[in-house]
Amino acid sequence: MAILAHPDDEVFIGGTLAHYSGNDVRTVLVTATSGDVGEIRDKSLATPETLASVRAKELESAAKALGIDKLIVLGYRDSGMARTEDNNHPASFHQAERDEAVERVVRLIREERPDVVITANEHGDYGHPDHVKANRVAAAAYKAAADPSQYPNAGPAWRPRKLYYTAIPRSEMERWAEMAKENGEDGWSDREPPVDVDGNPVPLFTPDELITTEIAVASHAAQKHAAIHSHPTQFAADNFMFKAPVETIAHFWPYEYFRLIDGSLGAEPGQRETDLFAGL
Repeated sequence: MAILAHPDDEVFIGGTLAHYSGNDVRTVLVTATSGDVGEIRDKSLATPETLASVRAKELESAAKALGIDKLIVLGYRDSGMARTEDNNHPASFHQAERDEAVERVVRLIREERPDVVITANEHGDYGHPDHVKANRVAAAAYKAAADPSQYPNAGPAWRPRKLYYTAIPRSEMERWAEMAKENGEDGWSDREPPVDVDGNPVPLFTPDELITTEIAVASHAAQKHAAIHSHPTQFAADNFMFKAPVETIAHFWPYEYFRLIDGSLGAEPGQRETDLFAGL
């Protein structure tokens, strides 16, 4: 079960989702928001008023491309980028009452009974309030779902076996930056780091030594490519990832990386796992 913030977040672990779907593992994607205040890269595709419904269709298309077995959308309002007025909207995910949101996800975990749960890292990947909230809600629900005394009306207790946060190693970020430059994109490493809702800088990478798990996904580049192209409102036509052919996606993204937060590492000390289910 992947618990993510927005339509299109699934693209960034799409190779992993496609990999397990193709190996007879049931995959469930929980998307917290409708993405209704996201950017509209192609103005002919949506307006601010129609963006939520357009992105719902984009998400369905991407989920189909990745072979996801079940898609669940919680329907919170997009909170917008950090330190924008949308953060304060009472219907936003950022403002959602914690226990209400956690109970909803606990119920889903107990119903779907996943062995492995994936969510954004503790920094919200790049400080986005919805990614931060997804992390906090997912981590709390992961723990609470196993405790029958918590949220007793949300179904029989279920204990997932592993919790992972998404990760990008520093070395991979540097490699991406060089590849993007070679393909005409601005140097990402030259940009100012994003900030969170409190104005604190947010790291865009995880130190390599903290990466616990790498999943080989080059063979699923076609599915990932299709998922990217399912979101034309979010990826401009001249975006490096959007315009890249399948072969470039395979070369650019041969692995997806994770950090094991809870559960047993299925690898020797100092080695990385190559399977989220290793050790189970």
